Amino acid sequence: MSIRTTVTLDDDVVERVKHESKVRGATFRNTLNELLRQALVQAGTKQKRTLKIVPVNMGRRVPGLNYDYIGELLEYAEGPFHR
Repeated sequence: MSIRTTVTLDDDVVERVKHESKVRGATFRNTLNELLRQALVQAGTKQKRTLKIVPVNMGRRVPGLNYDYIGELLEYAEGPFHR
């Protein structure tokens, strides 16, 4: 079953579909339908995102300074009156 409908396409989209239909040797209609099917399948599948954390050397550590406590770091960097 097919439905006839009117869709307004941007000029760049029309040119890309025309080019693709020439490459495929298919009609504009068939090419557009196939491209839409492919896009809908891709939109329906979940894309896995991976997060890769790369450690960066921030310089040498200061002996005796605990890097787990922000208060100590602020006091070291800005002095005792940082607040």
